[in-house]
Amino acid sequence: MKQVLIAALASVTLSTPALAQKLAIVGGQVYTQTDQGVIDNATVLINDGKIEKIITGTQVPGGYEQFDAKGKVVTPGLFGAMTSLGLVEVESWAGTVDASVDNARISKTGAAFDVSYALNPDSTLMDVSRIEGVTAAATTISYTDYLFHGQGSIISVGADEPLVKRRAFIVLDVSASAAEASGGSRAALWVTLEQLFNEASVLSSVPTADKPWHGLNSRADLPVLKKILAGDMPLVMHASRKSDILQVLAFKQRYPDINVILMGADQAWRVADKLAQANVPVIVNPQMNLPESFDAIGATMQNAAILDAAGVVVAIGMETHNIRLATQHAGNAVANGLPHTSAIASLTSNPAAMFGVSDRVGSLTVGAQADVVVWSGDPLEVTEYAEQVFMAGEAIDMTSRQTQLRDRYMKLHQSDGATPVQYIKP
Repeated sequence: MKQVLIAALASVTLSTPALAQKLAIVGGQVYTQTDQGVIDNATVLINDGKIEKIITGTQVPGGYEQFDAKGKVVTPGLFGAMTSLGLVEVESWAGTVDASVDNARISKTGAAFDVSYALNPDSTLMDVSRIEGVTAAATTISYTDYLFHGQGSIISVGADEPLVKRRAFIVLDVSASAAEASGGSRAALWVTLEQLFNEASVLSSVPTADKPWHGLNSRADLPVLKKILAGDMPLVMHASRKSDILQVLAFKQRYPDINVILMGADQAWRVADKLAQANVPVIVNPQMNLPESFDAIGATMQNAAILDAAGVVVAIGMETHNIRLATQHAGNAVANGLPHTSAIASLTSNPAAMFGVSDRVGSLTVGAQADVVVWSGDPLEVTEYAEQVFMAGEAIDMTSRQTQLRDRYMKLHQSDGATPVQYIKP
């Protein structure tokens, strides 16, 4: 009897989309994030965890398990443009925080740090994020007194082996907070930065351990700066006020091969045309419209719309614990002038392209990893939600610690005979 039951359960499991080698997501409005654009009543064909083809209509070839998406919206999995996912659990508990570096002898500047060694795929924030549609993310150190924030990674959110691309980018803060850690002035910060890159550029090779070295960079830092100078590793420069952004553009002009991405950018709308001309993409939080610091004076919720209209490639990003709310923030950007298609791109294809992984994530292009989200409706509306997320073609469990806690206390509440009056997001 026990063997019969096990066999029956196995049969049921193997017939579900979760383990299907060939899967068809049928009949949805599909945002391909490719030259195919948005296709109504389309079917996404998935084979062996990859996007095989997108076809118009609902006629599915034989051999495919089917997931009904009629009347739904289908998008690529969302890309968290700048997070510390997998590096932090509880910010106030040091044992769960690898997103902060105070002191390490291996590096003089922070460039050598590599977050891929610290990633925790079992972080509860992974499930919280991916059931809201976030399937990939750029993750890195969020706080350090060093000039550079170490080498960040691109991850597949919640996967057992999360690394999509290690040593994928590096963050450099050139805002007021970074100036405080560099002698208290931007006058020291920028001179230090120039000297570091000049030193790396004139060296034909990295000094070996058997030779004395007394440079500004440590031996571990130098290979990283050389990769940045060659354009092989994007340099994400954090700046908010106009004058700092102009310094970033001047830096880009002096080092044209460096692949610069601007982050923060609260006053970027004031120099949108210059950013477009320099082909510098921007990561913004469209909700930033308050002068939280002197750097943020003039911040506006129209920032993303103005940048997009000028031709700047825009991605939407925010801090780790709230990256699940990225669609809501994108919706607010739409309410303030950002075109809807641009908002979807800012959550998917744009950040993937910025970080050089657009062939793998961020779109439904043929051959890409089949990270797909089926939404109940417009994903930028707060009353709609991700009904089912597929990662590498497999349907994930749409629960997290938060949903389990919700269900526990909803049951306790209802057992008292009360009817909940608050809105409950499925």
